[in-house]
Amino acid sequence: MKNVLFIVGSLRKNAFNGQLANRLAAFLKDRANISFLDYSDVPFFSQDIEDPTPEAILRVRAQLQAADGIWIFTPEYNAAVPGALKNLLDWVSRPLVAGDFSSGTAVMGKKVTVSGAGGKNATQSVRAELVRLLKFMRMEVIAGEGTGIALDGAAFASDQLAISAESEKMLQNQADALLKAL
Repeated sequence: MKNVLFIVGSLRKNAFNGQLANRLAAFLKDRANISFLDYSDVPFFSQDIEDPTPEAILRVRAQLQAADGIWIFTPEYNAAVPGALKNLLDWVSRPLVAGDFSSGTAVMGKKVTVSGAGGKNATQSVRAELVRLLKFMRMEVIAGEGTGIALDGAAFASDQLAISAESEKMLQNQADALLKAL
């Protein structure tokens, strides 16, 4: 079975996108080895601390390198990528050997797909921004801008993710596309 690493763009304990990732992990449990990237200890990126590479970055890079594919589940903060996720992506876009861009990165050439649950916009802006960024990072984006889930007021009131049958089918198709590409 292939190894798929899930990255949740929100660090909130009961994040909607964490709930979404858990739902997909259950769907894929017999088809792929799923793991979740914990990046809560990744420091703010600064070239001042890039070399020697912080332990948290070495750990994150190792998990990314071991993955056959990556699935990012993200909310949309002010029509953009959440800061913690952007910080992670900045770190992993850096060369494996500080200052040596010929050494590659932990994500170069990796297959990646994106999904998001958020407000009325269904994370459209952040998914488009992520696709542009991931392609710039020389990753292979699968399923275009992925799947967006629009949350209603009831979801925000209950803190529980609800997914329509149509969205569920779109997510299953996205999962199939990612696994086929691996």
